[in-house]
Amino acid sequence: MAANKVGKRLVNKTHSPSRNRDSGQAIQRRQARVTVKYDRKELQKRLDVEKWIDDSIEKLYEGREMDMPDEVNIDDLLDMETDEERRSSLQIILRSCTSNTEEFIQDLLFKLKGLQKQTLLKKNGLEVTTEEHIQEHA
Repeated sequence: MAANKVGKRLVNKTHSPSRNRDSGQAIQRRQARVTVKYDRKELQKRLDVEKWIDDSIEKLYEGREMDMPDEVNIDDLLDMETDEERRSSLQIILRSCTSNTEEFIQDLLFKLKGLQKQTLLKKNGLEVTTEEHIQEHA
């Protein structure tokens, strides 16, 4: 059994895809991986903000869960041109909250800076995936 494992390792090393490509294709592939990691990082930032929103709203509406808004749509907020528009929209969404929402709104406006819309994340991810797929089969 050990001999089979060693033999498989040797086969994998001699048929490594990176050894069969010229160096230009290998560099392109590495750059694509960096882009994928960046998109994952952006997606993780967005997920972290969404989790923070959910946790914060639960705290704001503690004991009054029936009054909680269905959702705070990050993309709708990002579509707005100014923080004042976002602030007004959030105040309308949270109008049924009896707790002070100003700190939550201020923190959320800060967290929204630098986030990408979900459609941009999907578009970037699909382009990278397609590019990688083409490079792998070239």
